[in-house]
Amino acid sequence: MKKLEFQLTTLKRQTLFLQLALPVVFALGLGLGWAIWGRAAAAKPAVNIPEEVRRYDVPVDNAPALGPADAPITIVEFSDYQCPYCQKWYDEVLTRLLKDYENKIRFVYRDFPLPPSIHPEAQPAAEAAHCAGEQGAYWQFHNAIFSNKYMLSAQAYQKYAEELGLDLDAFNTCISDHRYKSVVEDNVNVAFSVEVGSTPTFFINGMKVVGAQPYAVFQQIIDKELAGEIQK
Repeated sequence: MKKLEFQLTTLKRQTLFLQLALPVVFALGLGLGWAIWGRAAAAKPAVNIPEEVRRYDVPVDNAPALGPADAPITIVEFSDYQCPYCQKWYDEVLTRLLKDYENKIRFVYRDFPLPPSIHPEAQPAAEAAHCAGEQGAYWQFHNAIFSNKYMLSAQAYQKYAEELGLDLDAFNTCISDHRYKSVVEDNVNVAFSVEVGSTPTFFINGMKVVGAQPYAVFQQIIDKELAGEIQK
């Protein structure tokens, strides 16, 4: 039964990916009609944010988070460790946001591994990060994955765990037991529920932003939200 459930989940993921992730033009999902063609938006983004936009109710649950729980801005990212655009956003935007908006942002990370036929290491990497989290090293492991571009394999996860001083027996048992497989799959189901079809996808206080948008896009939305210029 579990095998059948996994196959159905994978099929559902593949179907949704084909439906939502393949078009070249992505709407940013704020109900704005923003459009991006390839990488053109990175040059000089101009975000015309209306006073009222759609806000999704995105569950945070017990997902890994950085920043105070009562921060005025919550950013939820649905991401994939094997996604090059997720890597790009991690490198160019995340650290700067957390620094510039210290104590004003709560950053929540939720897994959305693309199907194994597309990204075979995305699910194993996500499970390994949660296994590291059992020993209080989720974010250190998360950073190790994104800091070592495209080094995704069982051997790499072992190396990161060793470098972080984790109990390797406990870590390896967690991985071999697939202890967090259901957690990752639950994240995928949450992604489906809020119409996520590609990575990375973000929700800024419930407002959807699709793609590895540059810092300026996030800055404009966050500043307007903090100033109360966007209706809730």
